[in-house]
Amino acid sequence: MSSEPSIFFSDVNERQGSFLRRTFLLGGATVLGLAALSTRLGQLQIVQAREYSTLSSNNQFNFRLTPPPRGRIVDRNGVTLAGNRPSFRVLVVRDETRDLDETLDLLGRLLPDTLERRRSIIREVNAAPRFVPVPVKSDLSWEEFARVNVYAPELPGVMADMNEARFYPFGGAFAHVIGYVAKPNDRDIQAYRDRGEEIDPILYHPGFRVGRQGVERTFDEQLRGEPGGQRVEVDARGRVVGEDVGGSRPAVPGQDVVLTLDADIQNRALEVFGEEAGGAVVMDIRNGDVLAMVSAPSFDPNLFVSGVPSRIYRALADYERKPLLDKAIYGTFPPGSTFKMTTALALLDAGIDPSERVVCTGGYRYGNRTFRCWKAGGHGPQDMHNAIKNSCDTYFYHLCNRAGVDRIARVAESLGFGHTYEIGIAGQSAGIVPSTRWKREYTEATRWEDDPNWYPGETLSVAIGQGALAVNALQLAVMTSRLANGRKAIMPRLVKSVGGVERPSGAAVPDLPFSREHLDIVRNGMAAVANDVTGTAYRNSQLGLGDILMAGKTGTAQSRDYRAGESRGPRNAIWNRRDHALFVAFAPHDAPRYAVALIIQHAPVGGSADAAPRAREIMKVALLKDPDMRSRIERPLPPPPAAEATGEEPDNFGAASTPPAATQSAAPAQTAAPQPAAPSQEGPQ
Repeated sequence: MSSEPSIFFSDVNERQGSFLRRTFLLGGATVLGLAALSTRLGQLQIVQAREYSTLSSNNQFNFRLTPPPRGRIVDRNGVTLAGNRPSFRVLVVRDETRDLDETLDLLGRLLPDTLERRRSIIREVNAAPRFVPVPVKSDLSWEEFARVNVYAPELPGVMADMNEARFYPFGGAFAHVIGYVAKPNDRDIQAYRDRGEEIDPILYHPGFRVGRQGVERTFDEQLRGEPGGQRVEVDARGRVVGEDVGGSRPAVPGQDVVLTLDADIQNRALEVFGEEAGGAVVMDIRNGDVLAMVSAPSFDPNLFVSGVPSRIYRALADYERKPLLDKAIYGTFPPGSTFKMTTALALLDAGIDPSERVVCTGGYRYGNRTFRCWKAGGHGPQDMHNAIKNSCDTYFYHLCNRAGVDRIARVAESLGFGHTYEIGIAGQSAGIVPSTRWKREYTEATRWEDDPNWYPGETLSVAIGQGALAVNALQLAVMTSRLANGRKAIMPRLVKSVGGVERPSGAAVPDLPFSREHLDIVRNGMAAVANDVTGTAYRNSQLGLGDILMAGKTGTAQSRDYRAGESRGPRNAIWNRRDHALFVAFAPHDAPRYAVALIIQHAPVGGSADAAPRAREIMKVALLKDPDMRSRIERPLPPPPAAEATGEEPDNFGAASTPPAATQSAAPAQTAAPQPAAPSQEGPQ
């Protein structure tokens, strides 16, 4: 007989007790859970109600930064040189697109040129913060703007709007002075970290721009302004559904920067260069205001605002005439014969009589080398006045070591060479003013040569503006302004005011360390250069403005070493093997007001033929824009003075005076023509 297993409880109460324990445990846990939940709900609803209400509001409303309008840069007459203009643009919000690649493909059909920038667009979109619109293309035409708006419903995450873009109305005329703006990059972010400062959130905004060169860079903080922001209402996906006007904050525009430049003079200065390369500076010799500062060839800074294509940038960077280089303040050149006024002042400072004569037979023999004068047949007897007028190299070869290179260097520094100036533009070159100390330090620093001693033969090259001498156009303009002013060591001023606050004048400076008599001798020689019919620049220095005349000095400087007997090259020689042409001048010569310095890099001919006529045209605009000069030009010419009827010249400042007779014994003169040797350090004038 089989038996089946059975479960037996010894007591009915035992079975009931087990059930009650389970019920009690489950019930207790439920009560505890409900109690904890009630407590937490009470804490959230009562204790932390305000805190979570704020967080909820923040989730509902976002504060989005908006870049401020950048401050304007204007010239001395209020003409806008850098401003802002409305610009249509199309933007993409990464988090609102289903497929970024597909969206860009569709945009490429509407805007074909975006396909060329596809890779950079994807990089910018991926780097942008969430829900921040990223510009895909700026400066849309009205047709492009309308086309994008028509298809916008079919392009999720794509929008078109209007913003303000930086604009340079004169293109390349002010490119090197003003600079340009561009998007912030990693170096800008790192600069904040290096200074230990908190990174400004506006730097991450894709529509924000920072100054890159020139005035835009130097005064970037003042031009930036203060960013504003919109308090917008967003849905659960972060999309904008409305704006809280009361919570929004308007952006504060940047401060305006007023420059001393004159747009008309600046434009004319760039125009006269044509296809040539070089730099030019115009200064008011009374207060140091820079009226024009041009580098040629130039470039259009508008190309850089939205990002210049790499092929265009490479074309600019690789062009041999270097349009991206500021040749007015950074590029340095030998000054050539424009330096002879400096040497003349050093000779006068050394006690040399300006009437002392040196016979120029076409060169000067020193040691085993003959230093040629630019005029092969020689100039004959020359005193200081005629040596400046005729740009006679031999005169300065013969006398320069009686002054010495250190005295010449000291005078050069007093006239403005070897310095940089606080004009609101970084990247200036101080150039080189050779001296015994300079050679010693240069030798120790470079080990280019083992002999740190200065030799008198090296002074001959420096005396005529060659050798190691290197200057820029701004320094030449400062030299000319100081000579013309005759009293003050005028300093250049480029920025007139920032945010309405006036900057110091360039006339608040010490006096020049030269006597009036010595300055008059040099300036009379410059007046003869431009107004004596035998002067090296007479033909190309006539202004044609009534009785207003210029005083100036030509220069032609070697750009390379020439072998013995080698020709300086024809007009169609290879560009980078030509000499440089220079011209400095001030006007009117009887009451100086404006100074100009102009350098043509690798000019076709020389200072008289290439640089002087261009400087004359720039000077004419400066004079014609001056009300006092215009009234002087328009008034009737006075009758000729009695002195002219007798053939005598008036003894006034700036006149091309007759060379004084030799009242003292002349210096030992050369009577025999030198043997053929090394070529001149100075080219034809």
